[in-house]
Amino acid sequence: MNWINKHVRPKIQRILRKREMPDNLWVNCPQTGQMIYYKDLEANQFVVPASGYHMRMNSKSRLKTLFDEGEYETLELPTVVDDPLKFRDERKYSDRLKDARAKSGMNDALVAAKGKLDGLDIVTAIQDFQFMGGSLGRAAGDAVITAMRSAVESMVPFILFAASGGARMQEGILSLMQMPRTTIAVQELREAELPYIVVLTNPTTGGVTASYAMLGDIHIAEPGALIGFAGPRVIEQTIGEKLPKDFQRSEYLLEHGMVDMVVHRHHMRDTLSRLCRMLLHKEMLERPQEHLFDGRKTELALPSEITHANDVEHKQAQELSESKAAEERPEESKPDA
Repeated sequence: MNWINKHVRPKIQRILRKREMPDNLWVNCPQTGQMIYYKDLEANQFVVPASGYHMRMNSKSRLKTLFDEGEYETLELPTVVDDPLKFRDERKYSDRLKDARAKSGMNDALVAAKGKLDGLDIVTAIQDFQFMGGSLGRAAGDAVITAMRSAVESMVPFILFAASGGARMQEGILSLMQMPRTTIAVQELREAELPYIVVLTNPTTGGVTASYAMLGDIHIAEPGALIGFAGPRVIEQTIGEKLPKDFQRSEYLLEHGMVDMVVHRHHMRDTLSRLCRMLLHKEMLERPQEHLFDGRKTELALPSEITHANDVEHKQAQELSESKAAEERPEESKPDA
């Protein structure tokens, strides 16, 4: 009887047991409600094929799509004391950190790496929203500074992918101190005359927006990303007015001059490569590049093409002004025959 209970019955139960479906096998599109197979979504860089909605992308996936052949070297980041203030709300801050590390496999909200982008050496830092909302604490602040200084030491461009809910409240004033610290690191990049490109993803808010995320040479936003300091709901409650449609979204901010361009994720790598080469005065790679800019398909022009276009426009304007002046000039009196 023991033999049946120990060996036969468990085997039968395993055969008859209903197979459990993974939680993330299918994903809903937040915009249309469409069901997408997770593997298909991952293969499409977490962009919903039908609607074009850009879902959040983890740091590992971004690193693979950014660097040549998906090869890169992660930077060793400083370690900090986990819970200097011994903070506790409903739970201990130290327990929240343990859970976040177990779920994400990350030590903190930011990873940094170096590698090649179309053969060009770069350093990048990526904030991951899945780790406590990508919040800025001492560890993330030190990581940003370390990555920027690594770019300065190697004299290569620095690219930041921002995704954050702001400063980490569990670290109090220590988290707010990271804003001026990272700003000083940005200044070191400028003094070294190195390109600093920021890619604003959904969402980028709070103290991150109020510091290093808006200090780049060029600011690129992914389509539909929420970018601002305070959220729309807080602003509406404060001013007591209804905000415009798509307020604080990438396309709205592009129209009002807060970001330089809105680029589809599929074209992000090529755009970053071209911008780095342009800012470093390197030779451009000759290949057609189409990008989503302000909701329209456009081609990112080379500096020579921009100069040529400006010369043509200037010549046309000059010819037009000369013709107008000729029309307005009084006719000279003709001598009598």
